[in-house]
Amino acid sequence: MRGEMREVRDETVANATHGKIKSFKDLMVFNRSYDISIELHKITLGFPKYEQYGGVADQIRRASKSIGVNIAEGYAKRTLSIAEFKRFLMIAFGSAEEMRVWAQYGKDLGYLNAEQAARYEKEYDEIAKMIYALHKKWTE
Repeated sequence: MRGEMREVRDETVANATHGKIKSFKDLMVFNRSYDISIELHKITLGFPKYEQYGGVADQIRRASKSIGVNIAEGYAKRTLSIAEFKRFLMIAFGSAEEMRVWAQYGKDLGYLNAEQAARYEKEYDEIAKMIYALHKKWTE
């Protein structure tokens, strides 16, 4: 597991430490979290109507979108404060962990099959590792 985490860390921040990041859109973790949030948004539209507003579907959409939004907002504030950027990264980290739980709820309530839930849990675990690595390595 540690070897996997190191690989993700190095891949996540390679550009950040060489000054090639010009926008939050250049961060691999932003793009990965954005893409999966769009996928989940579309999937949750098929959940029962009573889950759409305030229910599981709504919570999945909010938490999944929160990751990319917090990365973008934090990145915008990095010029004023690296600490503020890192604070937003930790909020995104928390949302990634939250998504692992929502995937399990989706499965246990019968809205996601076991394969889908496992895939989302794994994907959000990887996203959390990427966020953690970015938080740890970002210095400029």
